[in-house]
Amino acid sequence: MTTPESLLLLEDDDLLANQTRRALARHGCETHWAADLEQARRLLDALPTLDAAVLDQNLGTDNGLDLITPLLDRFPDCRVIVLTGYGSIAAAVAATRRGAHNYLTKPASVGDILDALERDPSDLDSLPDAPPSLQRLEWEHIQRVLDAHRGNISRAAQALGIHRRTLQRRLKKRPSPTHFQRD
Repeated sequence: MTTPESLLLLEDDDLLANQTRRALARHGCETHWAADLEQARRLLDALPTLDAAVLDQNLGTDNGLDLITPLLDRFPDCRVIVLTGYGSIAAAVAATRRGAHNYLTKPASVGDILDALERDPSDLDSLPDAPPSLQRLEWEHIQRVLDAHRGNISRAAQALGIHRRTLQRRLKKRPSPTHFQRD
């Protein structure tokens, strides 16, 4: 598969969505953007064709995985990529069982997305050689706990068993994508 002509981007972060759309446009891809499941469903009804979809898994109270089945019912040849900041094996399995072509964790570049769309999902070489780094696992765990406590730093710190100021310091030291490289 070459660069898709028509792609649905389901992303609730406006800044990230705009950056991704601009980058995909430079590759010649027409990108249709939705910020939530309701907008995405309306787009599905209006679009005549769709080659690919990039779905954010966590959309506030919505879950991007819930769009996979209706999307594939309407466009059976569409390649679906699930993109999330909270990657886990269980979520990847759930996404692929519903019909997702591939599963990526943030941060993912447009090159990563296009590569994942082209890669054969049955290709075992696409699996990582090593588990995520300890920094990546810690950051994802902190983000999950923060999300579970709706961004309340005091409650999240209490659930993590650390002091609130310690959590604030760790959040200020947000790792860059290079920190997420596999060892």
